[in-house]
Amino acid sequence: MRVALAQTDCALGEVDANVATAREEVEKAAEQGADLVVFPELSLHGYHLGVLPRDVSVEAQDPRLRDLSTLGPDVLVGFHEHTVLRAYNTAAYYTDGALLHAHRKLYLPNYLSWEERKHVSPGQSLRAYSLTKSPSGGRGATLVCNDAWQPVLPWLAVQDGAEVLFVPTNSAASLDPEAMDTGSYWDTLLSYTARMLQCWIVFVNRVGNEHGATFWGGSRVVDPRGTVVAQAPKWEPALVTVDIDPSEARRQRRAVPLVAEARLGLIDREVRRLIDEGGDS
Repeated sequence: MRVALAQTDCALGEVDANVATAREEVEKAAEQGADLVVFPELSLHGYHLGVLPRDVSVEAQDPRLRDLSTLGPDVLVGFHEHTVLRAYNTAAYYTDGALLHAHRKLYLPNYLSWEERKHVSPGQSLRAYSLTKSPSGGRGATLVCNDAWQPVLPWLAVQDGAEVLFVPTNSAASLDPEAMDTGSYWDTLLSYTARMLQCWIVFVNRVGNEHGATFWGGSRVVDPRGTVVAQAPKWEPALVTVDIDPSEARRQRRAVPLVAEARLGLIDREVRRLIDEGGDS
C-alpha cells in the first residue's frame, strides 16, 4: 500500500482555498501511484478556531470533501465538523467519493494556548476500519494528535484489529522547550507505540505559522519494529510517499505475541472498580 504524507500549511478559516491545496496534493500523489493521501489535523480549517469571526465548519458529507477521493487515492483529511447540535475536530477517511469513516478527536487539550474544549466537543467512539485500497488487506484506525498521547487509545485501536495507526497532528514548537520539547516527545512516543503494539504508524504534522504558533512538520512513517522508514523535513511543506505492508504487523504479532492476550475481562473489571471508586465515567 503506497501512502502519501501531505505535510501542508493552511490558511485559517479559508476552507475553499485549503480544499484547493488538498486537491493539488492528491493529484500529485496520484501521479506517484499513491493508494492513500493523509493530511494533518484540521488541514481544511486551521487550528485556532476561536479567533475566526464566523463559523465555517462543514459536514462530513460535504461534496467538496468527498470529491477529493475521486482523483484516484483514498483521502484522510482533517476539518472542523458541523453537526445538528455540536462541532468536532474530525479526521475522515474517504474512498471513491464516499465517506468510509469519521473519527472525532476524543481527548481535547485545554491548557496553555490550546483551548480546544471551548470550540469543539469530544468524540465518543473509537473504531478500526478496513483499508480499501491495500493490496494485502488490513485495518487502520485514526487517532488525532493528543489522542495518541493517551496510552489506552492506541491499545484499544489495536485490539479492534488496527494494523496501521494514522495520526494527523497540529504540533507546534514549544514556547518552553525545557518544560516540554514536543518534537522529542513525539520521537519517543511514536517509536515506542509502534514497537510495543506492533503496528505501523503514519504521523502527519502540519507546517506554517498561525496565531503565534509555529508548526514543525517532521511527518513520518514508523514500522512495527519501531523504525522510522520515511520522514519529511521540518518546517517546510512536503509530499512524501512510502510503501507499507499492513500484513507485516500480523507477522510481527505472530512471531512475538505482545498484544495477542488482551485480558479484556480483567480490564473491564478493573476499570469498573475505578469508576465505582470515584473515577471519571
